[in-house]
Amino acid sequence: MSSEQSETEAGPLQDLPLSGIVVVDLSQFLSGPYCSLRLSDLGARVIKVERPGQGDLSRQLYLSDTEVGGDSTIFHAINRGKESIALDLKDPADLAALKALLSQADVVIQNFRPGVAARMGLDWESVRAINPRIVYGSISGYGTSGPWVGLPGQDLLAQARSGLMWLTGDEGQGPVPMGLAVADMMAGVALSQGILAALVGRGVSGKGRLVETSLMEALVDLQFEVLTTYLNDGRRTPRRAARNSAHAYLSAPYGVYECSDGYLALAMTPLPALFALLGMSDLTGGSPDAGFRHRDDIKAALAAHLRQETVAHWLSVLQPADIWCAEVMDWPSLLDSAGFAELDMLQTVTRSDGIRIETTRTPLTLDGVRPANPLAAPKVGADTDRIRKEFNL
Repeated sequence: MSSEQSETEAGPLQDLPLSGIVVVDLSQFLSGPYCSLRLSDLGARVIKVERPGQGDLSRQLYLSDTEVGGDSTIFHAINRGKESIALDLKDPADLAALKALLSQADVVIQNFRPGVAARMGLDWESVRAINPRIVYGSISGYGTSGPWVGLPGQDLLAQARSGLMWLTGDEGQGPVPMGLAVADMMAGVALSQGILAALVGRGVSGKGRLVETSLMEALVDLQFEVLTTYLNDGRRTPRRAARNSAHAYLSAPYGVYECSDGYLALAMTPLPALFALLGMSDLTGGSPDAGFRHRDDIKAALAAHLRQETVAHWLSVLQPADIWCAEVMDWPSLLDSAGFAELDMLQTVTRSDGIRIETTRTPLTLDGVRPANPLAAPKVGADTDRIRKEFNL
């Protein structure tokens, strides 16, 4: 490990649980790199393999017209703290160098289209023959068999096929996608969990393992709670509320309501108590399941009433009574809040060419300390010479 990587704000990297673990990341875009980011935050050394010149295609995947150092902000966010080696995998010499690197690695991650890894001799069986101790992590769009295997494994398309879009929004809206690449990120989380378990198992058996997941499997798992209800409730399709919907299954008042100056979120709470606090008539009629049977009517009445006062007013009434509620914050109000400041979730990472990026930190703390790596995402091939020399490639 280079000297510039040996220290972080949290202290020496060797104090982190994955210190000494070498991860070779062949993946692009979001799902695989998100997995390797999580491993990097825990101390693993992540060597990102990129094609010479162009690099990871997400370097030019812009969420806005903002770029930093010639690369997109999404690339910087997902690849901070990693190293980059430029290898042309169509070149026999570079492919041989990669295999030599894999022979010395602990983990490899790939999200090639199904069949591509095998054609390059980088599938599980081939890599295991090179290094029996390696943990091989793979993410696909829809698994490794079946009629969907050849379809594009892209986040929005996976959301569309998963049923997820019918859980968000109001009843009359049609399908509503999540505003985040939730399939990519949840697949990355799932793969990181599997890789960590495989590393623990390797410590006992000495053997590597193949760990696979897909965007679809991650989204099905994300819905396990409501899918279990559906499967055991006569397979009745959930009906979203006509308005102020936040969960297809939950009763009134669960939802987001407009106030005179902003928005208020209301979670599960006894309706009679809520009506009394708000100065409204009890619309339940004494029925304990009125929140389900009359969900739309009750939500409409609540919406009309809550619109008359400010968010701060309603919070002052509801929070002292332990009603589960919250102001709906945008990013400026979140970042200005004392609660967010206490979490210390932001950091500035830097690179030797003067690039500075403000971004997030890992969502974990270890022994009360949030790990940090101050290095920004690398330029394409920035570490090629050093890695080749170190690993004798």
